[in-house]
Amino acid sequence: MNHELLLGWWDTAARDLPWRRPDCTAWGVLVSEIMLQQTPVSRVEPIWHEWLSRWPVPSAMAAASQGEVLRMWGKLGYPRRALRLHEAATVIARDHGDVVPSDVETLESLPGIGSYTARAVATFAYGQKCAVVDTNVRRVVARAVHGAGDAGPPSTKRDLRDVEVILPSSREDAAVFSAALMELGALICTAKNQKCADCPLYSECAWQLAGRPAYAGPAKKVQQFAGTDRQVRGKLLDVLRGAPGPVPKAQLDIVWHDITQREKCLVSLLDDGLVEQTRDGLFALPGEH
Repeated sequence: MNHELLLGWWDTAARDLPWRRPDCTAWGVLVSEIMLQQTPVSRVEPIWHEWLSRWPVPSAMAAASQGEVLRMWGKLGYPRRALRLHEAATVIARDHGDVVPSDVETLESLPGIGSYTARAVATFAYGQKCAVVDTNVRRVVARAVHGAGDAGPPSTKRDLRDVEVILPSSREDAAVFSAALMELGALICTAKNQKCADCPLYSECAWQLAGRPAYAGPAKKVQQFAGTDRQVRGKLLDVLRGAPGPVPKAQLDIVWHDITQREKCLVSLLDDGLVEQTRDGLFALPGEH
């Protein structure tokens, strides 16, 4: 893969996102990476600004209650991410001098920080040279390198190896190249309606040279939202986020018509630590009763 083509494109086409700016701390990058998991940039950016304004360092968030963190998380979805970030902030403040670690192994030891997030923070916050693979990167590599219409089922070892072999030798260039791969997948080499004519790799893309064959791999599952447990859990949490204190069960019962599904979702929220029940049977966000 021609590194100069992609790096040159990045210089002129990359979005000006706040967590990419030179003055953004590693903490800001970590917060962005957690928020951006399965959530689009347009929804993340305003809430990211609110979080960094309120909790500019890990210790500031660690001092907040879990309920406060969940309230600030709003409608980003998958709220367990907020609790994991709160746990990570507590460990960073206590064990790492309030500074997000820079190496992958230490980052992976933090609560709720997996391999992808650890590699992303090491790369984008500290300029480390390591493969960072998300859905966008897998798709770009599948097309540009392997000539496939899209990436097949993920394989951690294979996917990391695919990216490692195309990273520039320079550490500084490798970090920017990793960001550029992601950006290309997000803006140009998209799953549908790709903008191949605008792609800096157009002339050397294996998929283009092969005549853009259709993806022939296993069918991908389409995630539904309407009527799912995710939707019901979100509605229950919305009630608690909008309440000044604990609420009676009757206030939760009105948010969903299916009693069995509603009860199951409430139990799952309690099991996940996202909701707590008071001694007198009321329900509240954790730490808010």
